[in-house]
Amino acid sequence: MNSRQTIKWFSAIFIAFIAAALAFIGWPRAAMTQQTSQKSQATPTIDEYQPKSTLVTKEHKVERAKFPFIDIHSHHWNPTASEVDQLVKEMDTINLRVMVNLSGGTGEGLKNTVAAMKGRYPDRFVVFANMSYDDLNTPGFGKRVAERLEQDVKNGAQGLKIFKDFGMELKYANGQRVHVDDPEFDAVFEKCAELKIPVLIHVAEPSAFFDPWDYHNERWQELKEFPGRARPPAKYPPFETLMTERNHLFAKHPRTNFIAAHLGFHGNDLERLGKLFDANPNVYVDIAAVLAELGRQPYSAHDFLLKYQDRVLMGKDIYEVNEYKWYFRALETRDEYFEYYRHRHAFWRIYGFQVPDEVLKKVYYKNALKLVPGIDAKAFPE
Repeated sequence: MNSRQTIKWFSAIFIAFIAAALAFIGWPRAAMTQQTSQKSQATPTIDEYQPKSTLVTKEHKVERAKFPFIDIHSHHWNPTASEVDQLVKEMDTINLRVMVNLSGGTGEGLKNTVAAMKGRYPDRFVVFANMSYDDLNTPGFGKRVAERLEQDVKNGAQGLKIFKDFGMELKYANGQRVHVDDPEFDAVFEKCAELKIPVLIHVAEPSAFFDPWDYHNERWQELKEFPGRARPPAKYPPFETLMTERNHLFAKHPRTNFIAAHLGFHGNDLERLGKLFDANPNVYVDIAAVLAELGRQPYSAHDFLLKYQDRVLMGKDIYEVNEYKWYFRALETRDEYFEYYRHRHAFWRIYGFQVPDEVLKKVYYKNALKLVPGIDAKAFPE
């Protein structure tokens, strides 16, 4: 081998060695780059995945209701004078003419709440009474509640609110559950008919809370945030049992006007709610905290509100002045695919289901004026 060939041979070996060394050195970097890329593409959790919509459509963000309205479903426990003053200022900004406080209590507590709210602003607030169960296990309980309610109405109450523990958690001393249609309470509901005051009643919870808490449950995220909202069968009666008892209650007191809170928890099945209306002319509903149910079915919601326009009332539940604007936007516009204000209620976006003005007036105030005595109708348009 001559010198020139030797040089070429050594050069080839050297170049191969360098290439191998570079490949060896670069491999960890390439591997690290690939691992980093894979890590950056890890599947997000439900909480982490918050996609931003690229949809471009016209938006109509309604800051104030088109007509003055009555909120039939609000809660304010033992409000102070300053809190009531602040409420009125906020109510004025969104055209909320009358707020119904469902948490009035009974006896002296009710008198104090009426004084704090209606005593300061007689035309802006309505207070509902509540039942006390302190003497539940003493004979004659139902008649005593009816008597207390009659006195509460004399002291300014304009309706009766029944909370969610009724039917689910309220029990007699022997451990027996108080059924929604328990005859012990018949005297109370008949007294409401006699006094011509409505009963706003919360029975059960969303049906999904009674279903298995698994990844097929569309309220999984809310149950994760509030595990106590789950209604497992080992502790609670089934959803359908509660609905059967509730419907029997409505049917056996036809002279009493009932407002089933939260669309009666049939917002996911409007046909079923329509059948409830058809069978019970004395039943109404509010839309408090269930706007997301209507907003995901805008065509059905629109048609339902037109058909049953005399049976649905405006309500909000948890008071937050800025959140009412989603209700205005859904009821008054045809906006598409916009975010709901409380993510845990709706793992979806909602749509406006704009209803005609005459229907809007009924939902906003006319139906409430028909049911709740003592509200000044002159404060609202014809």
